[in-house]
Amino acid sequence: MTAEASQAGSSEDLAADGERPLDIALLTYKGNPFCGGQGVYVRHLSRELARLGHRVEVIGSQPYPVLDEGYADLTLTELPSLDLYRQPDPFRTPKRDEYRDWIDALEVATMWTGGFPEPLTFSLRARRHLRARRGEFDVVHDNQTLGYGLLGDVGAPLVTTIHHPITVDRRLELDAAEGPRRRMSIRRWYAFTRMQKRVARRLPTVLTVSGTSRDEIVDHLGVRQDRIHVVHIGADTDLFSPDESVRRIPGRIVTTSSADVPLKGLVFLVEALAKVRTEHPDAHLVVVGKRPAEGPVAVAIERYGLEGAVDFVKGISDAELVDLVRSAEIACVPSLYEGFSLPAAEAMATGTPLVATTGGAIPEVAGRDGETCLAVPPGDAGALAAGLSRLLGDAGLRTRLGAAGRERVLERFTWARAAEGTVARYREAIARSAGQPSVPGSASVQPATTAPPTPAVATPTPTPEDHAESRATC
Repeated sequence: MTAEASQAGSSEDLAADGERPLDIALLTYKGNPFCGGQGVYVRHLSRELARLGHRVEVIGSQPYPVLDEGYADLTLTELPSLDLYRQPDPFRTPKRDEYRDWIDALEVATMWTGGFPEPLTFSLRARRHLRARRGEFDVVHDNQTLGYGLLGDVGAPLVTTIHHPITVDRRLELDAAEGPRRRMSIRRWYAFTRMQKRVARRLPTVLTVSGTSRDEIVDHLGVRQDRIHVVHIGADTDLFSPDESVRRIPGRIVTTSSADVPLKGLVFLVEALAKVRTEHPDAHLVVVGKRPAEGPVAVAIERYGLEGAVDFVKGISDAELVDLVRSAEIACVPSLYEGFSLPAAEAMATGTPLVATTGGAIPEVAGRDGETCLAVPPGDAGALAAGLSRLLGDAGLRTRLGAAGRERVLERFTWARAAEGTVARYREAIARSAGQPSVPGSASVQPATTAPPTPAVATPTPTPEDHAESRATC
């Protein structure tokens, strides 16, 4: 059914907001929902949009999104790339019969020159696909592709989510680079950020997930502030919920780290754990993520003799993840920077007390120190150890912070609220495209608050191989 035909539906077929359902194309050039904010965003937002009564078609490339089942109006269309960074053969050269068109040739050529082609090539494929289906969608929602292909006519009004500017990552890695050769490699890999900056400035409607990200989009990408709208994301509070039947394991601390990425601050948490164990010998850490074979985290574990006190789990189900968080006495987010922090929101939703840094937008999620969490400066292992020790030694404080954290998430950070706010912005974009007046402030979004400024943090420079490994583990 075309978007025009759907307008003729009966009044009984209304969406949750009392208006006609929308046909939504949700684009994502990388969609793995088990690692990284983009895949999680697509999975949960698409489900909640369908629950509100809208028809959602997710259009994605490898790693393909995994969508929740049981929703007739939620579908996946695969728009394949050459999948050049797949395991076990990243940076592979495709066989001749794999090439389909000039976009494939462009993808390989960009990889050969040290660049990351996927945002551009996915946008070109998406534009071709969308133009061939003109009239089928009311709105196109791009999940941070920001490719040239999405400029101009894509067959419907465009709304774009920018979780945070990738130029932040680029700047931090260049600051930490040793030698001109490494800096040149980083600049080649991140060359796509020039495209993303040019595209972002021309977008009429930008959604972002926090006040901190909004300010960085203005500063780093030059997007006008009046075009950016904060729609907080959140936790699946049906899944991430308290369960008194799950036993708390004394001394257990849980954190999430998708890979050995310095920006996630895991090395500081390992160092803090060594300090904590002098007061609390049963303290131990469970990391949801891949165990690093080498690098600063592996070195720190060996240096402090923590082989038996740090475990890594990978490939667990959603239910197993929730029970793991429920079993912990403390959840910890040690990141040096976050554009939002889904792990913080999900842990708080289970009623598990949180120790978190003040990096990036984390305070926007976790709340005030001593009220809904214990907050510490990023990159400070001593402060992190003090917070963990304090919480491990005070059962009453753990109970109070856990309950307050759960209440904060229910009030502010749920996927249902995120979907409602997103739909309101869809309708504004559609009205603007049709030349109709929109009502300012009609979107049911939370006020954008600005978190404390994030200190510049130097991180070691990953090689292109590191990027491929990180992407593969995601």
